Parts: sequence; C-alpha cells; structure tokens
Amino acid sequence: MSEAQETPEGQVADAVRGNWVDNLAPAPARPYLRLSRADRPIGTWLLLLPCWWGVMLAAAADPAGPNWFDLWIVLGCAIGAFLMRGAGCTWNDITDRDFDAAVARTKSRPIPSGQVTPKMAFAWLVAQSLIAFLILVTFNANAILLGLLSLLPVAVYPFAKRFTWWPQVFLGLAFNWGALLAWTAHTGSLGLPAILLYLGGIAWTLFYDTIYAHQDKEDDALIGVKSTARLFGDRTRGWLRGFLVATVVLMMAAALVALVPGGDILSLVIAIAGVWAMGWHMAWQLQRLDIDDGDRCLMLFRSNRDTGLLPALFFAVAALV
Repeated sequence: MSEAQETPEGQVADAVRGNWVDNLAPAPARPYLRLSRADRPIGTWLLLLPCWWGVMLAAAADPAGPNWFDLWIVLGCAIGAFLMRGAGCTWNDITDRDFDAAVARTKSRPIPSGQVTPKMAFAWLVAQSLIAFLILVTFNANAILLGLLSLLPVAVYPFAKRFTWWPQVFLGLAFNWGALLAWTAHTGSLGLPAILLYLGGIAWTLFYDTIYAHQDKEDDALIGVKSTARLFGDRTRGWLRGFLVATVVLMMAAALVALVPGGDILSLVIAIAGVWAMGWHMAWQLQRLDIDDGDRCLMLFRSNRDTGLLPALFFAVAALV
C-alpha cells in the first residue's frame, strides 16, 4: 500500500486512523467535519457524558422515576453535544490558528493547513450553533437559560492558555455544563446534586486533560502556551491522584444528596458503585501513565470515554430499579 493510500489527503495528525470522515464523507465536507473533530469522537463523548449523568441521576432521584421525555433529553443531548463540541472546536481553531501552525500535532488542522479560511470556519460555527439552539428550545425555560449561559465558558476557554497555567479548569467549566443542563431539563430547576456532579466533572477534566496536555508540553514551552502539564511537570502523578479523589468524593456526594432523601437504598448503592467503578478506571490510567510517552498519553486520554460511561450506566440502572 502506498503512503498516499495510507494517509488520506488533508488528514489531521492526531485523527483516529480509518475514521469515517477521511474514508466515507464527501470530499467537500471533510475540512468542515475535521474542524468539528468528527474524526476524533472522544471530545463529543467527554461533552456528552456529564449530560447523561445529570438526567440519569435526576431520574433516579425522582419518586416518579424516568419518563418518556428523558429519552429525548438523552438523544437531544447526544445530538447537541456533537454540534456544540463541533462549534467549540471550530471557535478554538479560529482563535488558535497561529499557535496551531507552530505545533507539530496541530499544524495539519484545516485552518493552518489552508483547507478552510477563518471566514468559512466562522460560518460553519454559526450553522452548528443554530441547529443546536433548535434542540435546546425543546427543553424547559431554566434549561434553555443554562444552555445560553454555557456559551460564556466556551468563548473564554481558547484564550485561557494565554493568561493562566490552569486552562484545564476553563475546559472543565465548559465541558461539564451538561450535568447542570440535563438535570434541570428533567427537574425544571437546578439542584445541589447537579452542582456536585458538575464540580466532580471538572476534577475529572483536570485529570484527563492534564494527561492529554503532556503530548504538547515541549511545543507549548517553545511558543509560550501554558498548561497544567507544564505546571506540574514531574509532580503530575501526585496531582492526578488528587483529582481522582476529588472526582470520586464529589460524585459520591452528588449521589448521596440526590438519593438519600428518597430512602431508596438499592438505587443509592448502585449509583455509588458506578462512581467507584469510575474511580477504579482512573486509577488504572494512573498506573499506566508515562508522561514522556505521547502515544501512551493519547491512548489513556481516549480511554476516558469508558471512564465516564461507567457512572452513566450505573445511574441509569439506579433510575430503572
């Protein structure tokens, strides 16, 4: 097989090999789908899973249990996560186009590689956002308001690496907003369990995105981009252990606050088991981490789809019992 056959034209360096965008999507659509990271689905999962935590835990805490509208919340959040992750990544690539051109892993992205102009990318951002808004307005008024407020951390995040060593906090603020929104879409109002889930999700984001950032630490140092990977350095493992504990404690607290008042011990045990399963998976990542092995860091980062799925599945079972 020739090199041209092995590497489709325009493929982004860190895309999943053999992905559907590079192999099946119409050629004119590929640059835009690459802007949306459709060739790298892990980001959509990481944005979606806190949404599923929120709606599943809300349904488990509801004396009436889950309802048919919850199915739409689950599906609507999935579509919305794909669209808003795409819009957020497009915005990130517009603002970071000069940085991306200077980093080996990102210089093949559509804007720095010349596949898409910044104006074309902005039009694509608007189109994705408008479709996502049509989904949002099917929810209740408080959930719609929360959805609109989520645009603030999304807008700020790309600039965070320029002024703070903790840009992963801003990513966590944006990526876990769905826990607040989906809880509210079921209950009609924001509650303490959703806030605790949100904080637990931020701790989880600090865990996985610090691992991810270790891929770029050398290039980031050259161009002056800040990250927790550069900040922690050789102390990374200890910091990650702290984020693991914070994630488990906060999400256990969310389950306790949500389910103890209803007195359903079985649902509570199932929900807490899901949180512990998540903690076990994070510990598994920590055991295998080598911060100087970029391929290992990327593999572990991608494994966080399974990390976040564990509490989502257990919360769903807790709601159904």
